[in-house]
Amino acid sequence: MKVVVVGAIAGGATVASQIRRAVPDATITMIGMENRIGYGTCGMPFVIGGVIEEANKISGPSPERFSSSRDIRTLTRHKVTSIQRKEKTIHIENLETGEQFTEQYDKLILSTGGRSRLPNYDGMDSIPFLTLKHFDDMENIIHYLDQEKPQSCAIIGSGFIGIELAESFIERGIDTSMILRGERVMSAMDEEVTTVLFDEMKKNDVQFHLNTEIEKIDGNTITMDNGDVIEVDFIAASIGTIPNTALLEKANLTIGETNGVVVNEFMQTDDPDIYALGDIAECKDWVTGKPKRVQLAWHAHRQAFIISQHLADQPVKINPFLGTTITKLFSLTAGMTGMSEQQLRDEGLDYTTVIHEGTTNAGYYPDHGTIALRVHYHPETRQIFGAQAVGDQGVDKRMDVIVTAMMGNLTVDDLAALELSYSPPYSSPKDPINTLGYKAK
Repeated sequence: MKVVVVGAIAGGATVASQIRRAVPDATITMIGMENRIGYGTCGMPFVIGGVIEEANKISGPSPERFSSSRDIRTLTRHKVTSIQRKEKTIHIENLETGEQFTEQYDKLILSTGGRSRLPNYDGMDSIPFLTLKHFDDMENIIHYLDQEKPQSCAIIGSGFIGIELAESFIERGIDTSMILRGERVMSAMDEEVTTVLFDEMKKNDVQFHLNTEIEKIDGNTITMDNGDVIEVDFIAASIGTIPNTALLEKANLTIGETNGVVVNEFMQTDDPDIYALGDIAECKDWVTGKPKRVQLAWHAHRQAFIISQHLADQPVKINPFLGTTITKLFSLTAGMTGMSEQQLRDEGLDYTTVIHEGTTNAGYYPDHGTIALRVHYHPETRQIFGAQAVGDQGVDKRMDVIVTAMMGNLTVDDLAALELSYSPPYSSPKDPINTLGYKAK
């Protein structure tokens, strides 16, 4: 079996490696546009902020080492320009030499990722304008910060990357402002959680311009549509990503309502010999069953396993996704899974919310933290729809327990009966998860 993988970062490098283990006799070629493969994109903000001191710690294996250790032909700085489905070939361009050639496949795996969404402001070319999606972006940001030593910046967008960049710039001593169209950071989360995050950012000297957007840029001067004017040395934009589906569209593969390519439970596209994963793949939502596209590393790795098992004739179906995610912000951690309150309203679902705020472990223990938990559930069936948490300790543990409960079809009441580990350094006799279950009754 001749397998060609298009894309060589998280999804591509992972699926190529998984296929090598699952189908030992496969001939595998992996094609990537960048010089690097398999690097840790999630670690990039922490390299910028200096928490991770060396960029090479997230840079992934060298293409040569990857190729020799796994017996995978690896082509970097190559671009696939078209797919000929009938002939089962792809057209490839060497980005260094301009050479063009054709490659045949039996199975084609597409992991083409995404690109940063860019705004369009008058004068945006007159100031350093930075985005963070690829390793080269991170290196460019670090080089700029080290060489130019800017004193101030503005960030557009306040999702996960936006707030992580804000922390990184503050850690570097850069005066940091955030410009928001609305009045909440992390708007994907419930308002009660985002208020805590907003206060944490203000406490750490992040400045905010709310309910406004940039009207024009003139050198270092930013004028907003509410009349605010600020002077900054550079702008960083984090307003989402656009899936790279042009290659798939040209091949007449179906693009769904989330702008990702539609795949089945085995990650196959319309063409059973073409699979897709990662940022471009449209799967299903755990709660609603509707189309859902999740651009996170866990999901790409799981999709890689599903593809490899299918090619090995040991099929495993992909589960619908909850979209579980977590982030660090200064002294706090915030996590979410499943549906937010706004999503439940938008779907017209009947729900109730149980809330618990308290300590993460025994209050008399010297090192105890605080946590706020919110669980949304159906008032009659007691099905858990989603959960969110914010605190300074133990957020990841509690979120993971709730995820497990949701995937095991436990009710909110079942949370009270979970026999969770207890010792004063780690929890209380009734863990916050247990307390949620008791409160829901």
